[in-house]
Amino acid sequence: QVQLVESGGGLVQAGGSLRLSCAASGFTFSRYAMGWFRQAPGKEREFVAVVSWNGGSYADSVKGRFTISRDNAKNTVYLQMNSLKPEDTAVYYCNAGLNGMTYWGQGTQVTVSS
Repeated sequence: QVQLVESGGGLVQAGGSLRLSCAASGFTFSRYAMGWFRQAPGKEREFVAVVSWNGGSYADSVKGRFTISRDNAKNTVYLQMNSLKPEDTAVYYCNAGLNGMTYWGQGTQVTVSS
């Protein structure tokens, strides 16, 4: 059974930092590209960052502030978020993808106060 379990969300002031974690199980973690998406109230889900065997890439809105990393030994992907802004407020979802197969976590709320 595939599971993606996010943690680390919460309430933080603008300029602060949070580190999200996503623990994966039920599939061969190292073979999958792992990513983070987010969805703000009233908006569509949007891409944040992804990491695969050849490195990471980021949405322009978070480039230079967020860092994605993975630990294949722990089947975990992380998202370090620095210099947070109120517009970063959203539910953050972990995603795993390989050859058209995709899995989603249940999401973790991040709220940035001004």
